[in-house]
Amino acid sequence: MTTQTLTANIPHEALGERLDVALCPLFSDYSRNRIQQWIKDGNVKLDGEVWKKPKLTVLGGEKVELIAEIENTTEIPAQEIELDVVYEDDSIMVINKPPGLVVHPGAGNPDGTLMNALLFYNPALREVPRAGIVHRLDKDTSGLMVVAKTIQAQTSLVDQLQRHEVERIYDAVVVGKLARGGTVDKAIGRSPSDRKKMAVRAFGGKEAVSHYRVLEHFREHTRVRVKLETGRTHQIRVHMAHLGYPLVGDPVYGSRFRIPKKMHEEFVQFLRGFHRQALHAGALSLKHPVTGKTLKWKAAMPDDLFELVDVLREDLELYESQQLGYDEFDYDYGVEVEWVTDEDIPD
Repeated sequence: MTTQTLTANIPHEALGERLDVALCPLFSDYSRNRIQQWIKDGNVKLDGEVWKKPKLTVLGGEKVELIAEIENTTEIPAQEIELDVVYEDDSIMVINKPPGLVVHPGAGNPDGTLMNALLFYNPALREVPRAGIVHRLDKDTSGLMVVAKTIQAQTSLVDQLQRHEVERIYDAVVVGKLARGGTVDKAIGRSPSDRKKMAVRAFGGKEAVSHYRVLEHFREHTRVRVKLETGRTHQIRVHMAHLGYPLVGDPVYGSRFRIPKKMHEEFVQFLRGFHRQALHAGALSLKHPVTGKTLKWKAAMPDDLFELVDVLREDLELYESQQLGYDEFDYDYGVEVEWVTDEDIPD
């Protein structure tokens, strides 16, 4: 285990909140269960005094010192897994993660992860907690992630994430005809009926805000762009499903396939075979941990999402042409036509 002392100030508006609840948004890189355990272990001080009970209430304004005990990476094997590195310097790396790649080892995924790949790519990352990973993408979500190469860079990036200063923009395709863009401001927490899922919660959830706008309409689907103001687990998937427009292919929060009427059978089979959430982290912006300069990156959608959009576009075009009766026009090439020349057109 390695330890890292993290500091923060509890906001005054947290008056009356449980200690563990108040600490979660301040140290959002860690789960509530882990924070609770650290409190019980005596790893949390408020204004210099150790607090060992998660249920104690805070007054707001206290200075927090948290000794974070983090699993080191010495036992995690380095594995040669191809990485798409879109940017790198002495402090950070930006990775374009493919769909299907798990970010770090865990139950059911002991290796073959992004962390294993990072340790092979740069063995020095063993000296950085979590091999420099500061935020996550779900296994089947593709797109941009930033990785810290030093502890100093990691601290800066985690701080920016906690202050909602890292801009993350996603492309997605949802089921249903979404009329217009908007904002979802709904707290997210563990589902009370299924602890493996997240859900919008009226009580006990963490603040979660997603801004979305419509890019393109199809017959029974919509292409949207979502900007995260916060970064909760499964946030976009949960928020869009809460609106009634789950992501295409989402195995957890999705609904039954919505196949447009009279859709070409080849397109139907493609939709039925799309088995991952149609979500891609296409844009990332942050302040460089050393220079303070704002940096921005973009990554095009992977081939499977491009193909999904193309299929839905072609389906719409075919349907509209049939509605207009283009396939029923009977051209009579025997009719004489008087062609109009440029000279016949008045100035």
